[in-house]
Amino acid sequence: MIEELREEERFQEQALRPKTLKEFVGQTRVANQIDLLLSASRNRQSPADHILLSGPPGLGKTTLAMIVATEMNAPIRITSGPAIQHAGDLASILSSLVEGEILFLDEIHRMSRPAEELLYLAMEDFRVDVIVGKGAGATAIPLELPHFTLVGATTRAGLLPSPLRDRFGFTAQLDYYSDSDLSHIVERSASLLDVEIHQSAIAEIGSRSRGTPRVANRLLRRVRDYSQVHGSGVITLDDTRAALEIYEVDRLGLDRLDQSVLDALIHRFNGGPVGISTLAMAIGEEAETLESLAEPFLVRMGFLARTPRGRIATSLGWAHLGLTAPAGTESAPPTLSLFDTPANDA
Repeated sequence: MIEELREEERFQEQALRPKTLKEFVGQTRVANQIDLLLSASRNRQSPADHILLSGPPGLGKTTLAMIVATEMNAPIRITSGPAIQHAGDLASILSSLVEGEILFLDEIHRMSRPAEELLYLAMEDFRVDVIVGKGAGATAIPLELPHFTLVGATTRAGLLPSPLRDRFGFTAQLDYYSDSDLSHIVERSASLLDVEIHQSAIAEIGSRSRGTPRVANRLLRRVRDYSQVHGSGVITLDDTRAALEIYEVDRLGLDRLDQSVLDALIHRFNGGPVGISTLAMAIGEEAETLESLAEPFLVRMGFLARTPRGRIATSLGWAHLGLTAPAGTESAPPTLSLFDTPANDA
């Protein structure tokens, strides 16, 4: 029963994905750039240049990869960096591609180094060298590949080696969505789910979605559940607020994890500075979870800052918990890039 429900969730999430660039809401700059690139490729009747999509989780990287395949009328092969730990794994995938196929490589920054080096040659010269034999008698036999388009996706562009980044013909940095764009996405998704919803409820969900379409669609489904069980089936503003209170999503979109991080940082460590590993241990989560899920949003909201000595809560973070920050706490201290490496332990 649980597996059936999960399968239904996956099916609904897939059904909500836009299929073309015209249906894609938000990321106007990136969408226009991709449209130009694909239009030129279609005019030349050749595969598009390789594309790198960079940005936080849930902003539409996978959706854009599928749209590229649709717009180019090409098949798509989907895999991920963690699944490719040996050069042979990648060689097997590349050798089975057909002319013009789209290869979508998610989490490309997590691919093994031998596979990366093989990918350099495949992207540039559309061939791979297959090693036959061992030791001094080993021979490299070049294997020609069909022309394909690699669409890579990463949440940590800074971890990609320069030789790999330089081989992409176009790199897109996806930004968080505005509340207005998220409201459009919620309205579109509600229509696809055949759910009636008030405009005030649409705006409320959009404003609590952390600038992320994936979160907006997830919250919409949970609010729909609440309305079907406790309401009339038509989603109202009251239904929305009651449902999001149950699921611990506050008025600014902070969820349980975000609130736990902020609460621990302020109440246990007096606002910091504290290392990410120590902070993660304090709330019983993995450091990688905090870095990839909670921290980017808290930094963007101005509640937390990364410093060379560790993470600190800003005066805005104290105020969000209804507390007064100690004297000397800055409103928004200089924040390091997400790719910098401040102290892991305070």
